[in-house]
Amino acid sequence: MAKRTRASRRKKQGLPPGSLVHVGPIRSAHTLLDWICYSDTHLERTSPTADTLPPVVVPGQTTWLNVYGLHDTAALAQIGQHYGLHPLVLEDILNTEQRPKLDIYKDYLFVVAHLFYPDHEGKLQPEQVSFVLGKDWLLTFQERSTGLFAHVRTRLLADHSQQRKGKADYLMYALLDSLVDHHFALIEQLGDRIELLEDRLLDERPGPEQLACIYIEKRQIAGLRRNLWPLRECLNSLTRDDADFFEAETQLYLRDVYDHAVHALESLEALRDQIAGMLDIFVSTTSNLLNRDMRVLTVITTIFMPLTLLTSLYGMNFKYMPELEWHWGYFALLGVMAVLSIGMGLFFWKRKWL
Repeated sequence: MAKRTRASRRKKQGLPPGSLVHVGPIRSAHTLLDWICYSDTHLERTSPTADTLPPVVVPGQTTWLNVYGLHDTAALAQIGQHYGLHPLVLEDILNTEQRPKLDIYKDYLFVVAHLFYPDHEGKLQPEQVSFVLGKDWLLTFQERSTGLFAHVRTRLLADHSQQRKGKADYLMYALLDSLVDHHFALIEQLGDRIELLEDRLLDERPGPEQLACIYIEKRQIAGLRRNLWPLRECLNSLTRDDADFFEAETQLYLRDVYDHAVHALESLEALRDQIAGMLDIFVSTTSNLLNRDMRVLTVITTIFMPLTLLTSLYGMNFKYMPELEWHWGYFALLGVMAVLSIGMGLFFWKRKWL
């Protein structure tokens, strides 16, 4: 894979609305197209270029064009012109940091979503996926080939597939379902890591490394939640489908995807509460350990206070101190100090301060 570079939002400053400028990291070296045309009894697949795009609509069949790589603005402009997309739609597709949303146009609807993949350090990185649904066609735009839609594509390419009986709206449902299921798997992995971190927090002495891990997981939960909330709202709007882009039967399936998205958000909320509890445990455990250490130091100081008093008393340089002339005075003083130390130590031990 090509080295990841980044296009900044500053490139768009001063440009009119609808200007085609890629924003975000470049995750694919080339823009690749995958076109599938299918019906219940027919299937055709090809890899066209932006200059040789097949017809938008094939009578009696459904077409699906999947685009990998979004940094080639010229190719995206040709695709947009071929499918009659509004310049603002192309602008949002190229802005890979766009907030998930749903826009309804006269002949199609536009959906922006995000999926997350762990990088080499295990941190979740967002990638944008865009959908444009027409009457008998569907466009999907991905930053790179991730295998997210591989299961749907496999079912579509299989002979006598149930997937082929559905139209473009059913295909979009299947892709959205794969997207939400992908997040379920991530949330489960995140939950497993948080449980292990919680066990370490309870079994080991808390330290800066554990605190850093807690904040990393907290940030990843916040990122997932920030993108799943608007996706849930988009799915909720699609289930109502005021523009009639989805058939009544497909809307039933969409409601199921919406329920899955709600379930995923509820799982995230539970993990967020668990992280908040871990932070409380960390603070409480650290405070208890600090109090325990301070108590030990206080006990040691308390034991040495009378010993210090005795040694300072007999360290005074007065001429007339009767005990200074006593033959056993030194050993008697050591004995008194030992009795005091042992007695106070036993007292603190019985009080469980040691």
